[in-house]
Amino acid sequence: MATIVVMPQLGNSVESCIIVEWMIAEGDSVAVDQTLASIETDKSTMEVPSTAEGTVLKLLWEEGDEVPVKDPLIIVGEPGEDISGLVPGDDAAPVEDAPEKAIAAPEQAVPAFATERATGAVSPRARALAASAGLDASTITEGSGPHGRVIERDVAAAIAAGPVLTSAARAAGVQATEGTGIGGRVSVADGGRTPEAAPASRPVASAPAGADYPGASTTAPLKGVRKVVAKRMMESLTTTAQLTLNTTANAAGILAMRKKVKNADPALGLGKITLNDLVCFAVSRTLPKYPVFNAHLEDGVLTQFEQVHLGFACDTPRGLLVPVIRSAQTLGLKVFSDEAKRLAGGAIDGTIAPDFLSGGTFTVSNIGSFGIETFTPVINLPQTAILGVGAITPRPVVAPDGTISVEQRLNLSLTIDHQVIDGADGARFLRDLVAAIDNIDVTVLA
Repeated sequence: MATIVVMPQLGNSVESCIIVEWMIAEGDSVAVDQTLASIETDKSTMEVPSTAEGTVLKLLWEEGDEVPVKDPLIIVGEPGEDISGLVPGDDAAPVEDAPEKAIAAPEQAVPAFATERATGAVSPRARALAASAGLDASTITEGSGPHGRVIERDVAAAIAAGPVLTSAARAAGVQATEGTGIGGRVSVADGGRTPEAAPASRPVASAPAGADYPGASTTAPLKGVRKVVAKRMMESLTTTAQLTLNTTANAAGILAMRKKVKNADPALGLGKITLNDLVCFAVSRTLPKYPVFNAHLEDGVLTQFEQVHLGFACDTPRGLLVPVIRSAQTLGLKVFSDEAKRLAGGAIDGTIAPDFLSGGTFTVSNIGSFGIETFTPVINLPQTAILGVGAITPRPVVAPDGTISVEQRLNLSLTIDHQVIDGADGARFLRDLVAAIDNIDVTVLA
């Protein structure tokens, strides 16, 4: 009997996944745990294993489609088996094969997963093709994809049938076989025109040789990590009162410690500890003194955490991800550094478990390696603050005796949510963090 394999729930926070690549095709034989597809969640790239064995009778989605978790993915069974009653939106199931209840109420013969949520959906590739041709994909009332989804070939057929109407012409009910708008689109002005009534061509000034305005371009919808980042950044800036405070710390201590551990006995395993590890370690020791910084603000409710679950911004091929070091305040420096390397590696190569990309209580964003001195980090909701770490730069310092020397200073930018954190509290937090960095050798021993 045919079996439906569904999109698995890959982490508590994952709601849908994008199919990057099918590893199997219709007609292939699959075994349990065999990889079916490579998928992209809003946080990482993973593989989907099969939960059934048999022959692939139907792929229910195309590459590039976004599939909700626990929705049907493929149908597996015996070659030649009738699956008409299992394909979403297919009403061709024979009455004699349907359950008795379905005979009494034919509308219930459609599987429960063929929900209204999928009706009128447009695949990302179809939407991109429609946008490039100036076609409103919502005007295609019947799609040939799963659940009646409009897919790329539906848009291509609509374009071939032409002409393309502007939104105003469509609203006005204009009917014309030719258009005079951009790219041949039919506009409102074409409503009363016929080919014979078209004005005679008249001379126009020619463009400079080789000019192509506006030039080549590409159109693609935001998806995956970029789509999530875009949404969260806008929510953060529009729902919080963000204030950024800037200061510097003496970098002599962390520079000296970094040099010391780098040159330590390799058997100690300290050589991979970085300057960022030292700064983040100091943050994890400062946060317990300021619970309102180690907190979430949601729907007017402030939740303060005893444990420091420290997130750090990570630049990956898929975009910005924030792995979380759990209970960071309990870890020694070496274990802290090793965990940071493990999480960053998983985020970059796409193997990190989604649950390690959520649940952070405070975030550190370090772009100092690019030479950026100060910036305005955006709070990672629902957190109440974020620390930006800039470059180490030389600064003149005047000693008590009037002599001038140069210090290497580490730039720090703290953004707070002024709804729950006052500027004075932000200044106190930075004062104590600067002290922890200035005296990093003592901070590590505490």
